[in-house]
Amino acid sequence: MKIKDSEILMVPGAGNASPFHWMSRWQTNMSTARRVEQDDWNRPQCDAWVNRLVETVGEAEKPVILVAHALGVLTVAHAAPDLTGKIAGAFLVGASDWERPELKDSYGDHGFDPVPREPLGFAGLLLASSNDPNCNITKAEAWARDWDIRFGNAGEAGHFEPESGHGPWPEGLMAFARFTQTL
Repeated sequence: MKIKDSEILMVPGAGNASPFHWMSRWQTNMSTARRVEQDDWNRPQCDAWVNRLVETVGEAEKPVILVAHALGVLTVAHAAPDLTGKIAGAFLVGASDWERPELKDSYGDHGFDPVPREPLGFAGLLLASSNDPNCNITKAEAWARDWDIRFGNAGEAGHFEPESGHGPWPEGLMAFARFTQTL
């Protein structure tokens, strides 16, 4: 599938993606891309985030390709049962493990745990890092298997954010282009 023939929906994680984040840079350079805007980026609540994603997908006039990072990945997993039919594929990067108990201290009862373990119902690729402090690669690989999507080990890439050297992230853009060609 060609990018011009789809709507690219960027699904950032908690705190949103800064202007220096690869997701923001990609969005700026892709004419059909827009962000799924959340009402509260700093106090994420699963139901609200899922509802906003489903609503935004519902507004799409072309097939949708989701590009999600961190908590955005879990938002896609929770929303998947309500997204079938319009999603051409999901490019998922650096999932955050919100099943970790310590996140309850920071975010309270956020509702993102447990992580759904059912197939997403659309094509997908989950890229994970062997040294991501927010999610163990073994857990990410198990999620990809449960979601019935492809898995990619990106090596020691941290959390795929500017702090780990992922500003423009041209390698990720090439991986995204290869992914869209499979749709």
